[in-house]
Amino acid sequence: MSLNKVMIIGNLGRDPEMRYTPSGQAVTQFSVATNRNYRDPQGEWQSETEWFRVVVWADRAERAAEQLRKGHKVYVEGRLQTRQWEDQTGNKRYTTELIANRVQSLERRDREDGPPPGDPSGPGSEAQGPSGPSSIAPYFADQHF
Repeated sequence: MSLNKVMIIGNLGRDPEMRYTPSGQAVTQFSVATNRNYRDPQGEWQSETEWFRVVVWADRAERAAEQLRKGHKVYVEGRLQTRQWEDQTGNKRYTTELIANRVQSLERRDREDGPPPGDPSGPGSEAQGPSGPSSIAPYFADQHF
């Protein structure tokens, strides 16, 4: 048995680019940055960014291209795949991509009708919890591509 499954949460590094294959299949590509903070051996905080090339196919590709933009926070789930090709000088080149089977926007919804039902934190109001202002997490778009 083997498993090739990747789950990331990060920010789009550029706007998605959509194209169609000669057979008419939609394919969208974008990059996602994830960050990791850690302490080095001297106790100093360090930060590193890992970039993922994401590829989305078919209907999901069209929705991703329409709805995602540079800087948006997203959840991406899929598998890793490495492609090989020859460049113009005949050298073998490789790239590893995350082939997405699920993309979910984690951006706040832009809703004209206010917050979701039961969320007391509407415009101009301060939600109060037992110890003062509430830290109610923002409601996120539940958009599966």
